[in-house]
Amino acid sequence: MYSRATNYKKFGFSHFYTLTGPDVIKYQDKIDESPYVSDKSSYDSALEGIKSGKTNKFIQIITMQNHMPYDNWYFNNQFEQANVTENLNDYERGQINTYAKGVSITDQATIDFLNQLNAMDKPITVIFYGDHLPSSYQTAAADKNNTLALHQTDYFIWSNQASASAGVKLDASNTAYTSPNYFMEMAAEHMNAKVSPYLAFLTQTRTDIPALERLVIGAGGFDTDASTAYLDQNGNAIKRKALSKQAKNTLHDYKLIQYDMTAGKGYLNDTNFFTVK
Repeated sequence: MYSRATNYKKFGFSHFYTLTGPDVIKYQDKIDESPYVSDKSSYDSALEGIKSGKTNKFIQIITMQNHMPYDNWYFNNQFEQANVTENLNDYERGQINTYAKGVSITDQATIDFLNQLNAMDKPITVIFYGDHLPSSYQTAAADKNNTLALHQTDYFIWSNQASASAGVKLDASNTAYTSPNYFMEMAAEHMNAKVSPYLAFLTQTRTDIPALERLVIGAGGFDTDASTAYLDQNGNAIKRKALSKQAKNTLHDYKLIQYDMTAGKGYLNDTNFFTVK
């Protein structure tokens, strides 16, 4: 779960920067009365890491600026006047107003971050996404028909001007809806990079099942059909039993691969399955 220091080490990360260390993040500015480090500070720390040391790096950032709770942190919040939504209590409305202001600040910080990356003379690719909308949307969440929508967020894969893939966009017809497990494969396609058999398998999986995510979208607890959401390329939910025969076979193989990678004995590690060719 949240034993990140242990998990990231197992994933092979060489450093894990936090507020408390042992590797301490350099930039820790906060906005107004927010208790969280701003996204701008997170970006500044990333920029420092990009500029220093080795040329080839993989940097992952989990930001906190827009994490709950949302307790009227920001001064001069224009969204307090802009929110004319009906049938919300004052608490929920206030939470949403604070969240909206934070996201607005993040929008500008993200633009500035990408502009700075564009000015660098080394190729850089960014994958940007959020995991879900906040639980502040209590009224909307009360309607189970909204569960899927409340777990959908925007994402982008982008490369700076120094990259050969600058300006490249993947086919919108099969990337409008996806899931984070495919981002490695999609980034490789975006960059026209060499791939491993594993990434090639993910390409086939995304063709057969455009998006899948652990998420209860049905009533009645965790069963095989309700504990995972499957979407087609248009974002429509599909029951597992309604998947094509090809998709079911691919899903079966995917389960075996993930088991071997996580709880199994790692047979695939002794093959070239993860070797980029």
